[in-house]
Amino acid sequence: MKKTISLCTLAGILLSSGCAWVKTTPEGEKVRVLDADEVATCKELGNTTVSLVDKIAGIDRSRQKVEDELRILARNSAAKIGGDTVVPISEVSDGQQRFAVYRCIGVSR
Repeated sequence: MKKTISLCTLAGILLSSGCAWVKTTPEGEKVRVLDADEVATCKELGNTTVSLVDKIAGIDRSRQKVEDELRILARNSAAKIGGDTVVPISEVSDGQQRFAVYRCIGVSR
């Protein structure tokens, strides 16, 4: 019984905490999140699929927090392949989302 109460208490604290579990890397800080209509003059580099835990002890995490953290993961991932911009290309589903990765700065077409 004590373990169940402790687990529920811990889950509640974690779900209500304001801190992000995912941190932006210094390289990821330079990556923007834009809409598809804003990358017409950019070079597409590929796609990235990012995921994280969206439930703790069977309890859903805040949808906004999950979306924010997925964007951070996508920015970090894009930076690793030389991208400076990401565009969401799917909805969030089970803590997972796909993004297109672009290079927009310094691209001439």
